[in-house]
Amino acid sequence: MKKVEINGLAVQGVKVRTCNADEAQPANARIGRLWADFGLQVAPHMSAGARVYGVYHRYASDANGAFDVLAGTDALVLATADASPLSQVDIETGTYLVFEAPGAMPQAVIDAWARIWRYFSDPQCPHARAYTTDFECYLSDAATDIYIAVRPS
Repeated sequence: MKKVEINGLAVQGVKVRTCNADEAQPANARIGRLWADFGLQVAPHMSAGARVYGVYHRYASDANGAFDVLAGTDALVLATADASPLSQVDIETGTYLVFEAPGAMPQAVIDAWARIWRYFSDPQCPHARAYTTDFECYLSDAATDIYIAVRPS
């Protein structure tokens, strides 16, 4: 894990509102379907060299409350007649902790989020989550970095 400063970044794609309790129940989970929608609606229209992001934002409270997830890209999506209107979210400028998630998807990302929740639930954790924007940056088919916004220390 490393600490970095991020300048704001716009990401556009498709989104859902969910919570971790729903995601733990297969019948209520929405994130898997969100990524399937991304694959159908956004990925075929991405510009060359575009990065893929999963952005978590509009937190109702903390890890137990509702939040929005946007599956998207940082580059303009090529305009086509069959493209659905996309949502946009701005990743906020600020301090982030970066957690690596190497390995096969989606299990590598699921395992990384488990590590992140353990890290922040430790009473000795030196950082506090900001619950502004957090995001996954997909570097390759087998490497993802997860950025968690933290409050200034």
